This record gives sequence, C-alpha cells and structure tokens, in this order.
Amino acid sequence: ESSPHLPAPKDVKVYSYNFHSSLRWSPVKVDRGLVLYTVHFKTGAFNKWDEINCTRIMQTECSFPQSLKERRWTVVLRVRSELGQMTSDWVETDPFVAERNTTIGPPKVNSVIVSSDSLLISVSPPFGSEGGDFLQYHVSYWENATTTTKKETKTRNTLFKIKNLKQLTLYCFTIQVELMTYSDFQILGLQSVPECYRTTMS
Repeated sequence: ESSPHLPAPKDVKVYSYNFHSSLRWSPVKVDRGLVLYTVHFKTGAFNKWDEINCTRIMQTECSFPQSLKERRWTVVLRVRSELGQMTSDWVETDPFVAERNTTIGPPKVNSVIVSSDSLLISVSPPFGSEGGDFLQYHVSYWENATTTTKKETKTRNTLFKIKNLKQLTLYCFTIQVELMTYSDFQILGLQSVPECYRTTMS
C-alpha cells in the first residue's frame, strides 16, 4: 500500500523517437536513502497491470521492452518511487500509441549528384518500415538567393531528382518523411537540416 510520506515521481512522460520509446520522469529527492522506481504497464486489450523490466531501478528512465514494440497497441504505464518499505502513489501516463505519438526523425541523405540542371538525391528512411507502411518524402527546395520562393515535390522513391534547375546556381533543400499507416493515419516527420549545392555548367 502507498505511504503518504514518499513523494511520487513528477514529469512522467513517454518519449518516442522513430518508434524507440521510453518512459521518463524527474528524480524524487529525499533527505536520506536511495529512492528506487518501479514501472508497470497495461495494454488496451488487457486491463491488467504487468511488470516491465524496470522493477526497483535507480534510473529515471525505462525503455520499452521488445514485447511492447507493437506500434498499434494502446499502452498505459505507471511508475512509483520506493524507499525501504515506503512507496509513493502510482503516477499513470496518458494512453500511448506509437503509430500516432512517436516523433519521426528526418531521413538520412546518403548522396547528392550535381549536374547543370538537376540534383540527384539518395536518402534512407529514418526507421525500418513494417508491412502496411507507406512512406512519402516531402522535398522542399529553393534557390539560395535573397528572395526565396520554395518549391515542393513529393516522392515515394529513395532515389529522386530535383529537375529544371538553373546552371551555376546554388540550390538548397530539406526533406521530411510522411508515414501513412494502414489505418490511414499520417505522421509528418521532422525536417532535415538544409543542404546546399551549386549546379554545374552545361
């Protein structure tokens, strides 16, 4: 049973980046003794709390185990602080669904081949895709002049060309990934850092 003397963890949140998810919280400060933490989880399908690989741990973070890697599951977690025989109240998270709540990082730009009127760009997705995933790359590019009008193009390919460029001109681009899942849910990822290349002479 919880004892009122031990404060519960605060700032309890699920952090998820490219489908790698973990629960984090702020450390509980007490005058003496080492506070430990225990995390439980339950899924939308089974309304029963279960242990996770984070029982009486010193860290203020608990990574999701392989068994919770299903992106479509609804997961709720709870954490409490423990000191000797004392325990705090449990603190519960909001329901978390990786497919909706993860942050998708930018794609990796592997190579850019420059010609007089185009840039040929090769990218890799930021995470391993699963069946039913549909990835689209949103490419934003502009002439690196003072008045920048951005142009947009979308592609499903990891090798694509930005065409109809002027020669001997500096062009910049950023790319972000859009994930569409089989349940027709869409997540737009973070933009890549702009990269700039000068076209050659024809």
